[in-house]
Amino acid sequence: MFRNALEPWHLLVLAAVVIMIFGSKRLPDTARALGRSLRILKSETRAMKDDDASDEARPEHRT
Repeated sequence: MFRNALEPWHLLVLAAVVIMIFGSKRLPDTARALGRSLRILKSETRAMKDDDASDEARPEHRT
């Protein structure tokens, strides 16, 4: 059903729509902000995984 769903001309149309919405002047700033957001998301998920792993490695002390 989704064979050939994303062809090269689809990407061109998508790029044109994005440029029209954001404008060519704001596009680099928008891409930079998106990159920062993704880096923050990655670091936070990594920190959550590390916290979970350290909690599992540490035995519970029940009194």
